[in-house]
Amino acid sequence: MDWMSLQNPQDVPSPGLLIDPHRVQSNIDRMISMVGGHGHIARLRPHLKTHKMAQVVQMQLDSGIRRFKAATLAEAEMAAVAGAEDVLLAHQLVVVDDAEAMKAVASQVGTRGRPVHMYVDVDCGMGRTGIEFGAGLGRLRRDIERRHDAVFSGLHVYDGHLHSPDVQVRRAAVESIIQQVQEHVASYGPAAVVGGGSPTFGLWATGTDSQCSPGTCLLWDIGYGQEFDDLPFALAAAVLTRVISKPGRDRICLDLGYKAVAAEMPLEKRVHFPVLHEVGWVSQSEEHLVVSSANAASFSIGDALVGYPLHICPTVALHAEAHVVAGGRATGERWRVAARDR
Repeated sequence: MDWMSLQNPQDVPSPGLLIDPHRVQSNIDRMISMVGGHGHIARLRPHLKTHKMAQVVQMQLDSGIRRFKAATLAEAEMAAVAGAEDVLLAHQLVVVDDAEAMKAVASQVGTRGRPVHMYVDVDCGMGRTGIEFGAGLGRLRRDIERRHDAVFSGLHVYDGHLHSPDVQVRRAAVESIIQQVQEHVASYGPAAVVGGGSPTFGLWATGTDSQCSPGTCLLWDIGYGQEFDDLPFALAAAVLTRVISKPGRDRICLDLGYKAVAAEMPLEKRVHFPVLHEVGWVSQSEEHLVVSSANAASFSIGDALVGYPLHICPTVALHAEAHVVAGGRATGERWRVAARDR
């Protein structure tokens, strides 16, 4: 389906989030193929942060995916209610990088009969969370292994700093990280590894036997689509907006403020409108987006436009529900963004 040809935009309030389940399923199938097919589906641990919808979890369960990764308790709860039995909470609660924090969680949550399963978070270059490869990582692992109320489950190795459009540059960086994982295993013993994110998913999928946790791949966005030619996923989500004012001959004002589309990037890198030509980005506020365009005069008050967010994950979290699209039409079905809350 061409998102630009939504046949019944009058049936969707704006600003609204659109989702195409057919495209979501295509992306799920592609993920499974990239880890080697259904015989290797246990390697997939898709992240829930992008979609936050129980229906998407159910689609993955129906496809045979059993492992998931979450950033918040709300995401983990949503997945569990949907039927997921294995959810890694990739935050400083179950994923740990500090001995004292680990001891506090283990002593309060774990017991001898039911120990808490913990991954050690590895800082492989992002500098956000985690402990660097080396002796400190080994000591923290050993501390967990010696406890009766905790189980060392493996390493969480997120490489969110690797965003080069050049696949060879990304490949070299991932290979360096994998080498450090291998050196840790040689010194401290085997360890399950949850590695990579969406930009490096294909490299971890083909270059290792580790678990892979892509998130954006489920819905995809035009930001990643423009940067990563090696990841052939489909745009499965978009936003619908309307012209609410025409402040000048070459300008239109849309009801797509930064409460409806992710605004962490510069104004010109927040949303793309295929039907607008020679766009100039004027301003954005809470409820309004003003743009100039060479074909602004062809639009009337009330006209609907479909836009592609450059960062879909935080955009989804701004909406209470997504409007299902099938065969070029909004079906009237709505999927609740159940895990918006933290």
